[in-house]
Amino acid sequence: MDFSFTDEQRMIQETATRIGQQYGLEYWREHDKAKKFPTEFWQEVCNAGIAGMTLDPEHGGSGLGTLEMCIAIEALAAGGGGATIGQYFMLNPIFGGVAISKYGSAEMKKNLLPRLCEGSVNFCMALTEPDAGTNTLSISTFARKVDDGWILNGKKHWITGTTTAEKMLVIARTIKQEDAQRRTDGITMFMIDVEREGLTHGRIDKLGTNTLDSSTIFFDDVKIRADELIGTEDQGFFELLDVLNTERLATTAALVGTADLATRLAVDFANERKVFGSTPISAYQGIQFPLAQAHAEITSARLLNFKAATLCDQGEQYGTESNLAKLLASQACDKATMQSMQTMGSMGYASEYHVERLWRDQRLFRFAPVSEEMILNYIAQHELGMVRSY
Repeated sequence: MDFSFTDEQRMIQETATRIGQQYGLEYWREHDKAKKFPTEFWQEVCNAGIAGMTLDPEHGGSGLGTLEMCIAIEALAAGGGGATIGQYFMLNPIFGGVAISKYGSAEMKKNLLPRLCEGSVNFCMALTEPDAGTNTLSISTFARKVDDGWILNGKKHWITGTTTAEKMLVIARTIKQEDAQRRTDGITMFMIDVEREGLTHGRIDKLGTNTLDSSTIFFDDVKIRADELIGTEDQGFFELLDVLNTERLATTAALVGTADLATRLAVDFANERKVFGSTPISAYQGIQFPLAQAHAEITSARLLNFKAATLCDQGEQYGTESNLAKLLASQACDKATMQSMQTMGSMGYASEYHVERLWRDQRLFRFAPVSEEMILNYIAQHELGMVRSY
């Protein structure tokens, strides 16, 4: 595969780089401290046409591919936003855009996709539960069928972006697991309003990604209208996977951009810092080698992610490539941000030097949206032909 950028891809990268630098490190440090959603940043992303770039022009998008989205995410993350940039794209272009464009009704597409592109609506997704994280088929939140829709009851946990979202993609059982002929039967997706009677949420205190809230969601007899169904009733599991697969690409792109940013900050510091005489510490192999190793690994992750995105755009299977890219990127980004702090010594621990935030935010993605242990399980079983271990 040839990953030389086209003129259009270079223009996308340049635009995203400009926006990333416009809302640079200080902007994100302030918003992280205030635990505040970056409204101005996201609006600029939408104004530039990046948020809706993969959507149909009929609905305000540009009809571009996932590869172009990854190029943009990487550049935005490297500008200062870090790993959490991937989450904004998960919430809106993926959980909102992919779900609606592929499985929403014509009316839903007409009403919501243009608003997504222009930045006047945010989305979140309610999937994981206290007893059902990686194992989606174990969810127990249940939507009971009634004459004019469904009545929803249950609890969701670690749901991102609830307080700033207008719409929520809810994944629920419409056939209880014990009554289903197959485990994958009875999963259904709905797109409902966050502000709805019976829906409440409470914020979770956490280490990082503070510009997006994480919440516990409670559904108590929440009414779902018939026109809020997304996809196929009772047969939504594989449609859900179609939505979720793309989020891995966005996650990896943001991690690659974050690692590049952390490495750049470390190198700039090391080139200036002198401890013994006039020689900068960047001359020491103890400083050079760990950063060089992280750079080698993150470059590999970038190329694998570009391959996965290209396969996705071509309609080919890309699960292996996206899993491998995410595994490499999460480990290499963790290494790059840790080594950046180590290079700076005590200054790396100070918020004014930014790498502590980059480390806090990226650490989530060693186990989310899929843990590295589950990726290794996948590789062992599907690539190496080993016996399933769980």
